[in-house]
Amino acid sequence: MEGGVVKPDKTEFSECYKTIWRAPYIMRLAMSAGIGGLLFGYDTGVISGALLYIRDDFKQVQKHTWLQEMIVSMAVAGAIFGAAVGGWMNDKFGRKKSIMSADVLFWIGAIIMAFAPTPWVIIIGRLFVGLGVGMASMTAPLYISEASPARIRGALVSTNGLLITGGQFLSYLINLAFTKTRFTWRWMLGVAGIPPMIQFILMWSLPESPRWLYRQNKVDEARDILEKIYPADEVEKEMKALQQSVEEEKLAEESMEYGIFSKIKNAWGNKVVRRGLYAGITVQVAQQFVGINTVMYYSPTIVQLAGYASNKTALALSLITSGLNAAGTIISMLFVDRCGRRRFMIVSMFGIIICLVVLSFMFFQASTHAPPVSLLESNHFGANSTCAAFSSAPNPSSWNCMTCLKASSSCAFCADGANKYNPGACLVLDDATRGSCRAEHRSWYTQGCPSKFGFFAVLLMALYIISYAPGMGTVPWIVNSEIYPLRYRGFGGGTAAVANWTSNLIVSQTFLTLTETLGTAGTFLLFAGFSVLGLIAIFILVPETKGLQFEEVEKMLEKGDRLKLYGNYKRDST
Repeated sequence: MEGGVVKPDKTEFSECYKTIWRAPYIMRLAMSAGIGGLLFGYDTGVISGALLYIRDDFKQVQKHTWLQEMIVSMAVAGAIFGAAVGGWMNDKFGRKKSIMSADVLFWIGAIIMAFAPTPWVIIIGRLFVGLGVGMASMTAPLYISEASPARIRGALVSTNGLLITGGQFLSYLINLAFTKTRFTWRWMLGVAGIPPMIQFILMWSLPESPRWLYRQNKVDEARDILEKIYPADEVEKEMKALQQSVEEEKLAEESMEYGIFSKIKNAWGNKVVRRGLYAGITVQVAQQFVGINTVMYYSPTIVQLAGYASNKTALALSLITSGLNAAGTIISMLFVDRCGRRRFMIVSMFGIIICLVVLSFMFFQASTHAPPVSLLESNHFGANSTCAAFSSAPNPSSWNCMTCLKASSSCAFCADGANKYNPGACLVLDDATRGSCRAEHRSWYTQGCPSKFGFFAVLLMALYIISYAPGMGTVPWIVNSEIYPLRYRGFGGGTAAVANWTSNLIVSQTFLTLTETLGTAGTFLLFAGFSVLGLIAIFILVPETKGLQFEEVEKMLEKGDRLKLYGNYKRDST
């Protein structure tokens, strides 16, 4: 398994259950390594809730959007570098040591963030976590794949993907659990240090990948592991298959020019690989530019933009989106082989586009129907508590809640106590004024405004996830595991993964800035526009690989027939 996810066939899950029941050691291997996927999901999801409370503790984070984006996206930047380093470490030191190194990085990052005295220390901790995420994202599935029986390999590797979305769901649950504790966000981020300690201890007692051991000429050690994985009458056959595979791999490496630039030149000069890269990179970039990680990284913030002031309420509602994402992964695992990869993605993109356009409309309505700002209500808290931008405005009677929040990063809206849709106060953003507002049982808004459209916006976010998760959420990784010739599969999958992480970084680093510049409605409309372009690119560049052998995929890309690229490739067409 190199450069992508191995997709199980219909019988693999039942076969997997029977096999691990007979040989629990296999499940121990898979689940121990799979903790890396759980950590991957947890550390990418936990920041969405922690950010709400980091903003409360550090006023510079509340006032500077770019600082919030830096805290979120630094883990993504670290993951890009971690994935590159992880590839080198996998080959040099083995899969086991790479996973254990990722655990150390996870643990260091969690401790740094838990005790961070300033936002910049949190950012450093996020960088360490990102390095661990990048290494785990490629090493854990590789180790599981190479240490699993071939007949259930796809099913076991797919569980790693399920653990990633499960980790994201777990992060929302833990965020919600710590909302009433004293050191809210420190617990949320610090508790991530426990799973890597457990995985480190478990991996210490587990063997290295048999494939890596064989490549290092440690044949006897490789055999010992295979004897624990396979029945006695299959071990010799697997040893021969492993020998043949490693020898072919070494011959392929010897026949290629050395050096990264030579490898890139050879890949792009090969018509089949080039067309495969067009398809693989297209689906990975499209996956990010539909805006999914704005929802996963900023989900509670988006809920607050929809009109829910309470941090706890925002986290509870965000739990729905994370749960639907995990459920969508299961749906994809069950039905993608029946429906086809390309069709799944196209239907998914249509659903995403519709949801984003309607979501944009809902946020536009919410901003235009925001409660007005009352001069009387604002003065009620005293002249020193009134936002300076509102006090000096030439026509303050025209202001509403959204005008107040956009006027300055130092302004907040205090809703009317009797009815939050009535005129409220535009006040200075500080702890004392917030306390005065809440003391009168009023709601304090810093992100969005009270809105009757908020429920519909959250509902549309849920529909967006339902549209995304089964199709664009999982299928791009499946396509990238099938679209490249064996000789270039590691390079092709790695190149597409870097495109994915880079697009992820761009989106996560710019989302809050876009909401300030274009408004929330304009930002989601922009993502809808990107989604339309992605849909067109998928329709033109991505072939259907459902049910095809790797050799048949190569023939299809070699011919490049537009009709065959657009539809199912017929095996008898050659």
